[in-house]
Amino acid sequence: MTGRHRQPGLVLTDHHFDVPLDHDAPSGERIRIYAREVVASAREYDELPWLVYLQGGPGFPAGRPVGRENWLDRALEDYRVLLLDQRGTGRSTPATRQTLPLRGTPAQQADYLAHFRADSIVRDCEHIRRQLTGGRPWTVLGQSFGGFCAVTYLSYAPEGLAEVLITGGLPGLDADADAVYRAAYPRMERKTLAHYDRYPGDEAAARRIAAYLAQHEEVLADGTLLTVEAFQQLGILLGTGDGSHRLHYLLEDAFVDTAAGPRLSDAFGEEVAAILSRAHCPLYALLHEAIYAQDGQATHWSAERIRGEYPQFDRHGDGDGATDGGRFLFTGETVHPWMLRTHPALRPLRHTAELLAERKGWTPLYDPERLARNTVPVAAAVYHDDLYVDTEHSLRTARAIRGLRTWVTDEFEHDGVRAGGRAVLDRLLRLVRDEA
Repeated sequence: MTGRHRQPGLVLTDHHFDVPLDHDAPSGERIRIYAREVVASAREYDELPWLVYLQGGPGFPAGRPVGRENWLDRALEDYRVLLLDQRGTGRSTPATRQTLPLRGTPAQQADYLAHFRADSIVRDCEHIRRQLTGGRPWTVLGQSFGGFCAVTYLSYAPEGLAEVLITGGLPGLDADADAVYRAAYPRMERKTLAHYDRYPGDEAAARRIAAYLAQHEEVLADGTLLTVEAFQQLGILLGTGDGSHRLHYLLEDAFVDTAAGPRLSDAFGEEVAAILSRAHCPLYALLHEAIYAQDGQATHWSAERIRGEYPQFDRHGDGDGATDGGRFLFTGETVHPWMLRTHPALRPLRHTAELLAERKGWTPLYDPERLARNTVPVAAAVYHDDLYVDTEHSLRTARAIRGLRTWVTDEFEHDGVRAGGRAVLDRLLRLVRDEA
């Protein structure tokens, strides 16, 4: 079914595509991919080049536009935009705790999800491009994990690309999951301490919450078990432009006085549940470490193993069982096996997640030799001290891709394409067109 809708200044058209689950077996099972075409109403009937937007994640659908907001406003001046719900997300054939049991056993579910990495997403894009553009190359805008997909695209299907724009998403070409997390934990520590410099009272507030959680079983309204380790994951906010402020306001109103004494407030729990929930994005947890796996080796719960090399993340100060009075440190974009117990959307998928963590034989996602010969114009925004994507890994990759032009900035955090919107995309377009 194709629907067409209008918003002020926009025409929105639904597209559905049937693609092979396994592109190496095109006559086998097929899944559905959804994408939303967006064009400026004044240019509805113009012959415009296409730009396909690849969302960050893994496991998140494309945004749902409301008018000409953020980067979309600039893109619509030059392009007909396609907002792609990557396989398994949004209105594409879903992969959740409700639908994955239809695949059969946990082993069958893991085999199914092995086809949901960047290489399959790129081949979906090529399948769609040939239908929409008549074979003409298009522009890719990749945010975060979408940028990882864009580099895979440059590696294996550059003939489909007119130009590539990447925001906060240049992956390490040879960085496995262990290398990613060895770089990530010190970055998380820096971000936490920078937050305390901005809001000095927040460390005591965080320590008090951790002490409370160490002594009480706190189950949030959605069924999430809020442990100390789960609470630490609120540090994921510190990678966005307004995240430090959001974390501060969350911490300052955490407790309420009750007949039974101080308790974490329902309002605090509701906000925390919304941040930590994986109900809308289970693939984020199930496939997160697999996006770094390309050497044939299993990831073996890398973030959990590597955390053991940084014991400061387990020292929360007096009152919660720690004896050394250490700093309370937040974590961020990490996935751990205990989440399969604390998160209700992941509990039914525990065995599937364990099989994916032990899976071997992952294929390469990037081709360094081909990237060194690249002829597609590429521009990338690299955010200084990005919480989610290591800056040094990104810059090494930038040097390895022939002709890639970088804009390194500390004006924005990882969500710069949203926060900076039009200005960020305009800067990249000028770079890729050699107009800077």
